[in-house]
This record gives sequence, C-alpha cells and structure tokens, in this order.
Amino acid sequence: MDWITLQGVGKKFKSFDHPGDRVKELLTLGRRRYHKEYWALRDVSLSIRQGETFCIVGENGSGKTTLLKLIAGILQPTTGSIAVKGRLSALLELGSGFSPEFTGRENVFLNGAILGFSNKEIQERLDEIFAFAEIGEAVDQPLKTYSSGMVVRLAFAVAVQMDPDILVVDEALSVGDVYFSQRCMRKIHALRDRGVTVIFVSHNIGDVKALGDRTLWLERGRVVELGKTRDVAQRYMAALVKKDAAYLKHESLSPRGTEDPAPEPPEVVADLPAEPNRHGDRRAQVLGIRVTDEQGAKLSEVEAGKPIVARISVRAAELIRLPIVGIQIRDSGGVDLSGTNTSREGVPLPALSPGDELTVDFHLRLPEIAGHELTFTPAVAEGAVSEFALCDMVEDAVRLPLVPPARPVRGLLSIPCRGVRFSHTSEDELATGTAPGVMPPKSPRFPKSQKSPETR
Repeated sequence: MDWITLQGVGKKFKSFDHPGDRVKELLTLGRRRYHKEYWALRDVSLSIRQGETFCIVGENGSGKTTLLKLIAGILQPTTGSIAVKGRLSALLELGSGFSPEFTGRENVFLNGAILGFSNKEIQERLDEIFAFAEIGEAVDQPLKTYSSGMVVRLAFAVAVQMDPDILVVDEALSVGDVYFSQRCMRKIHALRDRGVTVIFVSHNIGDVKALGDRTLWLERGRVVELGKTRDVAQRYMAALVKKDAAYLKHESLSPRGTEDPAPEPPEVVADLPAEPNRHGDRRAQVLGIRVTDEQGAKLSEVEAGKPIVARISVRAAELIRLPIVGIQIRDSGGVDLSGTNTSREGVPLPALSPGDELTVDFHLRLPEIAGHELTFTPAVAEGAVSEFALCDMVEDAVRLPLVPPARPVRGLLSIPCRGVRFSHTSEDELATGTAPGVMPPKSPRFPKSQKSPETR
C-alpha cells in the first residue's frame, strides 16, 4: 500500500536581486517582472510504501529539503500533486516549529499542537519526551538559551514519541553528539520494525546503507536515479569521487621520490566479474582480484577470524607517478566494514609507465564478522591518502560466502579480547578478614656491583 504518492511535482521560487524589488512588483500588480525564477525541483514522481524506509541523497542545493517540506505540507507544489496518508511527524531544519522565546516545555506543547495532538495527549507523553531528550532542568528555560544539540534532542524526542505513521528526518541529526545520534538511529530502527514509514535524508552514506530499503538521488532538483539503496549509494559515491578527481586534475600533485624498482611481481591475476560495475578515469585499470589462503590456493569461501591474501593486479594506460592500490571489504548488506591501501600501509609503489603492470598482495586477517557473505572491491588511484585521483574501482568484484565463527557475534563484528582477569573473595574470607591481599610485583634485584638500568 502506497502512503505517499508524488506525480510530476515541481517547486518554483522567486529570486529578487534587491529587497525593494519585491515591493515594486507588488505595486505593479504583476504587470512588470522584477524577479528571477528558480526551480528547486522539477518533475519528481515517486511512491513510498507503508513501512518502507526511503532515503534521499544528493549534494547541498539538490532539492532534498524542499522535497521533504512538500511531503510534510509546509510548502505547496508549483506543479504536480502530492498525496499523503497517515499521521506525519517531521524533523526538518533546526528548531523548525519551535519558538526561541518559549521554554522547552512550552515548545513541546506548541509542536505537539502543530502535529495535531491535544494538550491531554501531549501531557500523557511528556515524561517519555523529556526522558528521551535528556536535557534536564533546561526544559523550563527559554529555547534561545539552548545549544543546537539540545534543540535537536528536544525536537527529535517530540517527533518520535508522538506515534507517527510517517517519520520525516532531515540532516538535523548531524549536529548532535555521537551518543545521542546512536540513540536516534536505534529509535529509527525500532520504528521501522513497528511498521512506521521513514523518510531519511543524510550525507552519511553508512547510515543510508544501514537504513534504506530504497534511495532517491537528486541533483539540481531532478531525479538522477531511484532504486535499491545499495546500487544507488554506490553510483552516487562514484559520481562524487569522479567530481573530486576532476577538481584535483586542475591542481598539480608534486612528484615525490620513489624507491628502487620492486622485485619481479608475482603472477598477474585477471579474475573479474563478466559485467563489472566500475568507475574512474581509467588512466590505470584493475585487471583482476583473487582471494586466496596464505599458500596461494584460491578460496571459494572465507572463514571469519582466519587469514587471507587479496591479490590485485593493475595496468597503467598513462604515466602514473604516484600509484596507490587499495581494497574495500563490505558485508552482505553493502556496509563498508574495512578498507586499506598501499599508501595507508606505508608501502610506496614505483611509478607506472603506459603498459606497465603491477600486482599487490594484501595479507589480511578477517575479524569475527556476522553475516553470510563478503564482497571485495579493488581500486587503483594516483596521489596520496589525503588527496588522490581515482583511476579505476571495480565494485564488489569478488563475492564469497562467509563461514561464521564458532562463537556468536554480537553486532557487526567482535573486537579481539587479549585476556580476561578477575578476582574472587569468598563470603567467609570477607567475614573473617582473612581475604588475601593483592601484592604489587617485586622490583628486580641487581648485584651490588651492577647498577640498575635506570642509573646506568
């Protein structure tokens, strides 16, 4: 069942060069035009199902917030139609729907009334709202005395505690601290499980991948792509990398001294999927990637907690002065688990002339990971870790089943524990006062004729 439907939606704004031009246009009753037209959105058509988590990505100014305001009913479309079913709660721009002169408590009642709740209904939820917001005695202080993080805490608490059918969340969560952001994400996951429709906008692609069922990519007010989150997020990030590479192309990368040529490389691999999803300027190209055990035997599955070797071969089409070869590992949900490259590991590679081939082995030990599959994405670039131009990246070039560890994994992965220590005192020892004390380690003794290391 579709809860939100947009058909050919567009939104046009008027832009005036000078504040007085708006008055002049009014005085002429529209016979003379003093404004310029700016289309924030054009021809957007989509539907969002009940219980779906729908994400929106795009650069600043792409129309994401305008679209959310249209869905929330704050703005009316210039063209097209919007149909929304169910009770909608929105967390948009910082402090929207709040008055800076009112206290936090008064703003809760104000915002609740805007959402269509009676004072009695708000009063019944008041304790839960304040408990989630965790702003203490500040609830009875004017909102203008709050930090931006406190405003977000209160606004999000109101939005999620009002039992919405549809929750709209803009980028406001990015100004919160890590602790509260994590609580917000857990709350959004809980709302998803209850069947609440969530519309989520964020520049954090990790959050988008973790939450989204489908994702819309906007650029300059137009739809670039709408589809499964994993596919759209990959292509969106590829476009950003390409844009950054074009920018860096205009800046000179200072050539650095390289080490002596490396020894003869091992066997070149050319294993790639039949139709790879790749992007980059292709001045160098990934030839293949192979995942093996430490003896070089190709693996048909990987085992959590075990060592592996990822061998990547590349070929240069042009002069690459500062090549970097890297690898990214993702889980079955498309979440980036880890990645590294030769520059990060402090291994400088020799410059590559056109036609040169290079093979790099990454010796890795997989952590204890939850999931049923891992994907491996090889890449080659030119530059340094902080500033590089992407030549070629082959998304998810290798997919291997993951054999789970014997012990259960809590979360995405288990952090290695180097040891566990404990002390135990019985009840009798506590009662009699005979509990053994913990003695500090004895200092080493040195012969009288030998000075201690500290005094040499």
